[in-house]
Amino acid sequence: MVVGLCLALAGAYLQYGESERASQPPAAAEKRSPARMPSATGTTKPPSPSGTNKPPTAKGTTKPAATKRTVARPAGPQRISVPRLGVSAPVLSISASKGSLTPPSNPRTVGWWSAGAQPGAKRGSAVITGHTVHNGGGAFNNLDQLQKGNQVVVITPRGQLRYRVTGVTTYRKQALATHAQEVFDQSVPGRLVLITCEDWNGKIYLSNVVVIAVPAA
Repeated sequence: MVVGLCLALAGAYLQYGESERASQPPAAAEKRSPARMPSATGTTKPPSPSGTNKPPTAKGTTKPAATKRTVARPAGPQRISVPRLGVSAPVLSISASKGSLTPPSNPRTVGWWSAGAQPGAKRGSAVITGHTVHNGGGAFNNLDQLQKGNQVVVITPRGQLRYRVTGVTTYRKQALATHAQEVFDQSVPGRLVLITCEDWNGKIYLSNVVVIAVPAA
């Protein structure tokens, strides 16, 4: 059986990505710093003294404690879930080699570019890329079917991070290299970037699908 797998990122982008990391050490440092957990306090006032026949007053009521909200801190991803596509795939850390970034060989597993931002970081693009298999079986096969508002969940050792899709764009290979700076920017507010290939012509893929998602409210 012949399958077509794609290399999601072009060499032109990777040269940019490596220089981006070197030129912006504050952003790289920030993505490693854990975000502070929000604090919430709730006070309980004692009820009115027993033995009295007076109904309780407002001052004697017990206020419920404020709900504590837990926010996952930045961390490397372990799994990604895309409910609209019925996708739940493990994530492995990958790095650039000789100007190219190759997703894991197993098409059902995706790769997180470890030199970029971590999911949950306040700044930077957390880039996750996966293969497309032209006759089925790739984790990101139907990435182009996502729409604005769709949910993406990233599971890390520190909890779950929920993202909301804000844009889905298909770039020709050369166009992606031209738009690399805006797509893979590490100076933007923290976001998620998903990438795979598209437009199988029988021999190669002609395009890349890029999905941008931001942290859900």
